[in-house]
Amino acid sequence: MSKKKCIVFDLDDTLVYEVEFLKSAFVEISNFIAPLSSDLLCDKMIRWFQNRNNVFDELINLYPELVKDDLLLIYRNHKPSISLNHGAIEVLNHFVAKSYYIGLITDGRSVTQRNKLEALKIDGYFDKIIISEEFGAEKPSLNNFRVFYEFDAEEYFYVADNPKKDFIAPNSLGWTSICLTDKGQNIHKQNFDLPSEYLPKIEISSLDELLQIIK
Repeated sequence: MSKKKCIVFDLDDTLVYEVEFLKSAFVEISNFIAPLSSDLLCDKMIRWFQNRNNVFDELINLYPELVKDDLLLIYRNHKPSISLNHGAIEVLNHFVAKSYYIGLITDGRSVTQRNKLEALKIDGYFDKIIISEEFGAEKPSLNNFRVFYEFDAEEYFYVADNPKKDFIAPNSLGWTSICLTDKGQNIHKQNFDLPSEYLPKIEISSLDELLQIIK
């Protein structure tokens, strides 16, 4: 029997702000480089990032003995200290209670994205998780979305944040695309000056608005 609705989420800057992961990685890296003055170094790294400097290049300028690949490994593989975006857990619990299918489509490395899900304690909410490195394709590939047709739901929704790549595929498949608008915290700034096929059908400012949209 069909569960009628399938709600698929993006991860970064949708269920969790990517900047939280970035700051968590900066803490880890600063502890590795300068354990006795890690707070000062971490603050400096955040300022570099805010000024749009390449943080890893700045670190190597400051500490020439460092190897960039080692820093990237810490960044990608560390166990992050992060928290869910406002309204996320309430929305997930609501859709579970409704017995709707819940999915995730996220671009990124397997270890990085899996560590985020483990830290957030939400991997058990999803009936299917598509991570680009594991799946072999990134958004906006239609295949990343078509795989959810195994659920044979009557309605499909995709909730994400980036008009450049997130909505063109689900739009072409007839899904309801929903964009969580940026409150100034997203790493990748939103651009809505795009052809109509790239744009979401609905915009929301908070995830808990989904409770009124997806009944």
